[in-house]
Parts: sequence; C-alpha cells; structure tokens
Amino acid sequence: MTSTNEETQDAGWRGKFAGFALGLSLFSILWFAAAAVGTKLGLWGWQFGLGTMTISWGPLLLMAALGLSVIAIIIALIKAPRKQALMLALAALLVSGLAFGRVLAFKGQAERLPPIHEVQTDWSNPIQPSEAILAARTSTGALNTIEDAPVVPEAVDARWPGMGGRLVSDLQAEAEFDPARHKSAKQAPYPALDTLVVPAASYDMAFNAALEAVDARGWAIVTSDIESGSIEATQSSFWFDFKDDVLIRVMPEGDGSRIDVRSVSRVGLSDLGANAKRVRDLLDEIEVRLN
Repeated sequence: MTSTNEETQDAGWRGKFAGFALGLSLFSILWFAAAAVGTKLGLWGWQFGLGTMTISWGPLLLMAALGLSVIAIIIALIKAPRKQALMLALAALLVSGLAFGRVLAFKGQAERLPPIHEVQTDWSNPIQPSEAILAARTSTGALNTIEDAPVVPEAVDARWPGMGGRLVSDLQAEAEFDPARHKSAKQAPYPALDTLVVPAASYDMAFNAALEAVDARGWAIVTSDIESGSIEATQSSFWFDFKDDVLIRVMPEGDGSRIDVRSVSRVGLSDLGANAKRVRDLLDEIEVRLN
C-alpha cells in the first residue's frame, strides 16, 4: 500500500521527467545570470559572456527546456496518476516559455534598432572628448573609438542589409521620432534627440543643472569644467558591467544657454537603444531642473 501511495503522488518516472524539465528551465535562467555576473566579475571576457554564453548557447538551452516541458506535459496526460507530473511540467513550460519569449523580444528589438553604439544631439559640431576620458576608455580596453563622423562597419550588412558604410549620424536621424514619419513616439526606434535650448537659464544655471542631473544618477564623473562648459561621466551597467561614456557641453545662447549631449559605448556594435534613451532622459531631467 505504501508503494502504491508513493506511485500516486509522484507518478513514477513521469514525475521525475517533469522535474528534470523544470530543473533545466530554472538552470537556463541561472545560466543567463551567470553569464552576466561572470563577465562583471572578470571571470571571462564580455565577448564570451555576452556573445557565446548569452546569445549563442542561452537560446539553445531555453529551446531544449521548452521542448522537454512540452514532452513532459504530453507524457503526464497519457494516464493517471498525473497530478504532480502535470503540475511540474506546466511550471517548466511557464518558466521556459516566459524566458524564451523575452529572448525573442530582445531579438526583435535588436533587429528594429540601427547597428550603432553612440548618439549625440549635434553632429554638425561634435562634442570632443578630453584626454582624461580617452585615457579611461583605453585603460578598460575600449574597442570603439570616438570620431567626428563615425561610419558603420561594412560587415553589418550580413544582419542589417544596406547599413554598412553609412554615417552613424544618418542612421540616428532616421531612427529618431519625427511627426512627419511617425504617428506617435512609440513607433520610432529612438526618441527625438535635439539640442536643449533654455532661453531663461543662464550659463551657470545650465551647467550646474547638468552637473546635478549627472550626479543624481550616480554616474562616475571624469571631468567637470565650468570654464569650458564640459562635463564627462561614465555609467556602468548592472549586468555585464558595460561602460558607456556621456559627454555634455554647455554653451551660452543669447541670454540663455544650450546643452548638447553625446553618449558612446566602449564596446559592442549595437547599444540596443541604450545611449539614445540615456541622452533623452538626461535632457528631460535637466530641463525639469531648470524650469
């Protein structure tokens, strides 16, 4: 009788199979976390952590977990007892399905956004980096250079046909929200990124507001020079510890001021829109502080 009761509770090998499917689903989630944390701790390079573990192997693990979850559900439904096996199988399907859906959304976002890793508000007069920020980038092995008119590598045509060899400034302009081309800002890959002109804010007010906004975000300030109107800071991502540099330029504009921002990643081809969002959010906060 005891043996029969145990069989009823765990459904024998079917329960173990469903439990394995759930275990693999949970392991897949931990795999992505380990890839990011290991990169952040310096256990391996970002190319391995992001490129190999996350982009190459991660989806394969999730697909395996998803497939085993479906099989476990089918097996659990064949005959009774099925309660525990079915519950475990459904939990495995939920975990792996949600994670795989997130991966598909990430892939769709990557394909929708342009293959660029920097943006700025005024490409006609590019913000120039200081020696200090260039040295900081070099010290961490930054692969991306800061140029006046950067061009997208030809190799991107394999994934983004027609994008290779084009100016980053042109791709940014095409991705930005434009009322003439988009019904709403949500339809555009990027928000509008324009110079912030504040007619009622003096030069000192604008500079201090920009500095306060940067400090409030907890970014590491590299340079801050009110004489030249230059502020440079670095933001480190929570996952992977990717570093992006933000260059701010404040200039007088009549009785007011104008503020330009440039944000550039140190590594990677596409920033998945992170720099554009960062610039827009920063400008919005500065404007709120000044108003």
